Order: sequence, then structure tokens, then C-alpha cells
Amino acid sequence: MSRLYTVSLLVMLLLGSISSFAALPEFTGLVKKATPAVVNISTLRQSEGSRFQRGEVPEIFRRFFRDMPDEGQRPSVPSTGSGFIISRDGYILTNNHVVEGAQEIVVALSDRRELVAEVVGMDPLSDLALLKIDARDLPEVELGRSETLQVGEWVVAIGSPFGFEHSVTAGIVSAKGRSLPGANDNYIPYIQSDVAINPGNSGGPLFNMDGKVVGINSQIFTRSGGFMGLSFAIPIDVAMEVVTQLKEKGSVSRGWLGVVIQLVDRDLAEAYGLDRPEGALISEVLADSPAKAGGLKEGDIILEFNGHKIDLSSDLPMVVGRTKAETEASILVVREGKRQTIKMKVGTLPERIAQADTRGSPGAPAFNRLGLQVDELDDSERRQLGVDRGRGVIVERVTSGPAMASGIRRGDVITTLDNAWVHTVAEFEEMVSDLPAGVAIAVRIVREGRPQFLVVKIEE
Repeated sequence: MSRLYTVSLLVMLLLGSISSFAALPEFTGLVKKATPAVVNISTLRQSEGSRFQRGEVPEIFRRFFRDMPDEGQRPSVPSTGSGFIISRDGYILTNNHVVEGAQEIVVALSDRRELVAEVVGMDPLSDLALLKIDARDLPEVELGRSETLQVGEWVVAIGSPFGFEHSVTAGIVSAKGRSLPGANDNYIPYIQSDVAINPGNSGGPLFNMDGKVVGINSQIFTRSGGFMGLSFAIPIDVAMEVVTQLKEKGSVSRGWLGVVIQLVDRDLAEAYGLDRPEGALISEVLADSPAKAGGLKEGDIILEFNGHKIDLSSDLPMVVGRTKAETEASILVVREGKRQTIKMKVGTLPERIAQADTRGSPGAPAFNRLGLQVDELDDSERRQLGVDRGRGVIVERVTSGPAMASGIRRGDVITTLDNAWVHTVAEFEEMVSDLPAGVAIAVRIVREGRPQFLVVKIEE
């Protein structure tokens, strides 16, 4: 009897194992259908290293270097990424950081054709770029709905990690609505997955099991430079809203309230009479902002915006940013312990923050020793950005260097350097050039109306 029981148990375990294997997803049909619409994108851009000096090459060897760049120019360096065709007439979606600053963009199709692409529009805040190639009857992806994507669903990425074209990786959706540190963290509710994403996957599609695109692979969290089980994709619903605007006008406008917000913790929730921590607490209302005109006040907690529940403070910028300017919004707030609804018009995110990248444009200033390009602010811009009159310069670009390492990013306003007030670009550049090497310098910035100090370590 015991032997029969043992045999029965083994049979049951074997059948269970077979059932488990049978339940694993099958990707071959999906990959065969989707791969033709995935492209490899290669670019040439100027190196951010030292400029080339023709005089450094001995005269006897110069005839071997006829194709060298002119003296004073930086040599061009290649880079690669991914993208996907969203229409048969040649529109391609990818990441902004894949093509920013590119002198030439070449798209390699699955049939081995290589075509030069033009940039239709770029949006650094969402890290999206729309390209166009001169071709017809191209294979196109089928678009899904990221809104209906469920945590735990299987998803598949196709791209060119480290230049290996049309590599396929799979995993599950780990979370939705993630807010990440970085230039565009406040505007994108990222899809988090454990799909293996590496350099070169950027801009490639994330598919659901129906073979429909639900996201654009954009970022990884890593301490090693490679995949660590945390990858992030831009939801396709958000991306297509950006695509519509890029097609229409080549740029993107976003809704804006003009408030500085903070997280509502347990103590604040108790103080405001809330059952649990929720909402976004307004710690400051910027002067001459839509929020000021609409009647929002410091101390208000926003619980809902146009019917969208604001559970975490990071939810608010994402919802407001996707709202069209001049739209009348209905905002549920808690004020002095009572709930009330405020009606107000949404403004447009200031151009200084929302404008597209200007690398390579005529007259663009050179990077200084901190790795920064900065520009002047007028008084109206200072009011919008929450900066004292007559002070501060705005960061237009950040390249690899001390500033990037310290966390300074485009759109920040630098108000003090080494405890000295900054008033003009000329003054700032002179202060930077006089900084001693090998020391740590305190830099005060204003980011989204909120001042903070960062430490920049000046390289030897």
C-alpha cells in the first residue's frame, strides 16, 4: 500500500511539473510578428572630450590623416540605440537621449537597408524623439494600452543591447507609475519590469503577450553599468500624446500649476484630519502662477485633480503635465480641515524648462570646467521659477563633469557658488574659472521653486 502511494505521489509530481512547464509563455510567434518593425539607430555626435589639434600630428604623418576633423573641432564618435516604426510611411519613435546632439542619424531596418533619418521633434522632459525616414509600406508595430497593463503580466523587449541587433528578452511587469530621480521624473509614470535591458536597448519597444507595444524602454537602475533586474519604460499612452504634439508643432506643451509640493506623511495626515497619508501638500505657491490666480494656497492638500486621485505627491505633476493648457480643472483640496473643490485654469509649463535640447545649435556657448552651459534669466522668468530678482543663472545643458556628478541638471537655477551670489552669466563664468582645483564647493540651486544645496567637487 505504501509502495502504491509512493508511485501515485511520484506520478502526481511528474504531472504537476509537466503542467508547470506547459504554463510557461511561448514567445516565438510574438517575436516573429514584431521584430520587422524594430530598428537599430546609430548616430554620430561630437566627442565631449578635448578638441582635436592638427598640429599635434607630425608633418610626416599628416598625409595619412586627410579625413581628420579641422583643427579646433571635436572628433565625431558613434553610438547606438533602438527604435520602432509606428506608421508605414516612416515615422519612428525612440528616446531623446539616443539622438540628442547627433550630427547624423542612420536607421537600420530588419531587411538590412540603412536610411538617414530626420528629426521631426524632440522632448527631453519625456525623453522621447520622433524621427522620419523616406520610405513607404514599412512594417509597423501594433500599439496597445499601457493603462490596462497589469502588474505581474509577461512583457518582452526587443532591441540592440551593446549593438547586438534584435535581441529578445522577457520578464514581468514589476510595478506601474514609478517616479524616478532625473530630469523627467515628475512627468512620466514609468513601467517597472525585470526585463533585461542594457545600453543599446534605449528607445526599443516593450511588448505585451498580444504583441502590442505598451512601453518604450528608457532607463535602468544599475550600480555596475549593466542589467540588475530594474528596468523602466515610458508608457505608450503617454508617448503617443507626445507624438501627436511633435507631429503637429515639433515640440510639446505641458500643463502647469506653479506650486511646490511635498509628501504627506503620517503626522501631517493626522494634523490635517485625514484617515491616512494621501495627497500632495502645497508648501509654496509661486508668484504670477496659475495656482496663485486660481486661489490655491500654501497648506492646501490636493487629493484629486480632474477626477484623478492623488495618492502620492509624485502623482500630481504627472497628471497636471498631461493636461492641456487653458483647460479648466476641478481640484479637490483639504483646507483648514475641510474639503472643498476649486476651479481654475491650468497654465503652460514655462518654456525655459520645457524647451527642447539646443546642443549643436549655432552660437551655443561652450561647456565650462564644471560641464555646464548657462543662460540669463529675465525678471518674469525669475518670478515663474521662484528666484529672487536680479539673482541666478539657468542651466541650459549639462555634460559629463563635476556638475553632473553632483546632481545638477538642466532647468536648475544656480543662485550661489562657493557662498557668493550669482547675478549674470559673465559673473558666473568668471567665478567658475577662478575656483581652485581639488576642492569641494557648495552650490545653491533652485529647482521647481525649491532651494537646495549641492556639493561640486572640482577636479584636479
